[in-house]
Amino acid sequence: MTDDELVLAVRERAAERGLPGPAAPEDVSAVERLVGYPMPAPLKRMYLEVADGGFGPWQAVSLTDTGKWFSDCADLAMAYDQFGGPGGVLPPGLVPLTDRGCAMWTLIDFRTADGRMWDWDPNLCCARHALAPIGQSLTQWLVDWLRGQAHEGPYTRHPRDVASPCIPWGAGRSGPAPA
Repeated sequence: MTDDELVLAVRERAAERGLPGPAAPEDVSAVERLVGYPMPAPLKRMYLEVADGGFGPWQAVSLTDTGKWFSDCADLAMAYDQFGGPGGVLPPGLVPLTDRGCAMWTLIDFRTADGRMWDWDPNLCCARHALAPIGQSLTQWLVDWLRGQAHEGPYTRHPRDVASPCIPWGAGRSGPAPA
């Protein structure tokens, strides 16, 4: 599926959900300044050409407070500040994208051009071992969603069942987590 075909397919699905209109370019720029990394191109297209939140499995958090909350946070900046911003529990550049409930999130890596996806599930064992790579780019993740593949694998896993082990990320460490 090409990038243009993906945008069209996600836009069609978004229309079925009654999502907010696309985000403004200045809202993308504000999030990029906050995170300190450019937004991965596929994610930027989703926000600018599809909707300001609500797309994808578990509905992506909006860039701005659109009045439709897709998590406990009004917008992506709030989610990043409370969860992964400076001094937070996440390595720099990992951004909470979808709230799956029960403290579980799907994250996107702004340090990668294709937006590598990560899983955060502190319920598996502990917050120190809650972070694990999903092994997909944002594009792959969205294509699977459009095809009706429910992403059950990475989110119902036990740490011993993950092909890539959990990445410990404890206090006192600095810099990006290994990719």
